[in-house]
Amino acid sequence: MNILVFDIETIPDTEGARRLYGLEDLDDKSVASIMFHKRRQETGDSEFLRLHLHRIAAISVVLRSRDSLKVWSLGPQEAGEKEIIERFFEGLDRYTPTLVTWNGTNFDLPVLNYRALVHGVSAPRYWETGEEDPSFRWNNYLSRYHWRHTDLMDVLAGYSPRANAPLDEIATLLGFPGKMGMSGAKVWDAWLAGDIAGIRNYCETDALNTYLVYLRFQLIRGRLNAQEYARECELVRENLRQENTAHLEEFLKAWQMT
Repeated sequence: MNILVFDIETIPDTEGARRLYGLEDLDDKSVASIMFHKRRQETGDSEFLRLHLHRIAAISVVLRSRDSLKVWSLGPQEAGEKEIIERFFEGLDRYTPTLVTWNGTNFDLPVLNYRALVHGVSAPRYWETGEEDPSFRWNNYLSRYHWRHTDLMDVLAGYSPRANAPLDEIATLLGFPGKMGMSGAKVWDAWLAGDIAGIRNYCETDALNTYLVYLRFQLIRGRLNAQEYARECELVRENLRQENTAHLEEFLKAWQMT
């Protein structure tokens, strides 16, 4: 079975906001400032935009297949949002992996849904609920209580929003690196500074933290025994050693120090 752990990073959809609010003459930074201001007026303090006003800057994945493990960000660094989304759904259509996320039910997947709608990206396997493939009737990507998409935050919280926990804190509690130098709140500034590589690197480490939590979850579920869990963790370490990239080497060093 293929396991695909993924994470997205987003920025304000300034192009959409121009159409919604009649801001055609303003640059991206000014449009985003207005978007954040409007959101603060709605919430009282939070600038976190409604999900349909996000644009995807990066999608990073950890793919565990039968005999390999790989960490990467979809598309070349210069790829546009539509290409990144197309690559994501093409992978689902081709391999039908089990998706694993942290808060994917309430953030990553709804944002992907809206952005696929904006760009007209077809994803028949993702939207399948049993009409064409009966095996998807009781286990599909869309239903909250199915395993084909496993939202670790949702499952571990017993599907109670009051029990939700941040990935960074759970990863750190388990001895994994957690956040390393960036957070979602800093992505927009990094984007304005042209640091696309930094955003993708950060997204990859979030996907790695999620995968390591997933392995521990498989241990407590009894799907891995202690020896199998240790072997899976060592496979991750070996992969990070072979990648020979600074951010993954930093992740490995932080993990080994805990």
